[in-house]
Amino acid sequence: MRCNAATHLAAVGLAGLFLESHPDPANAKCDGPSALPLAKLEQFLTQIKAIDDLVKSFDELDTEN
Repeated sequence: MRCNAATHLAAVGLAGLFLESHPDPANAKCDGPSALPLAKLEQFLTQIKAIDDLVKSFDELDTEN
């Protein structure tokens, strides 16, 4: 599971997100190890959205002057 990577990427801004979810990843027919448990999906998306909203609320920093 690479949820931490997603939060790090959200910190620099997201244009989109692709993920897999399954009610029981351990028993999924394929891609179980990369699937987020369905019961955790809402919490995960809420956190990612909050980080993305915060990052996008900042004004662009003028580093030229």
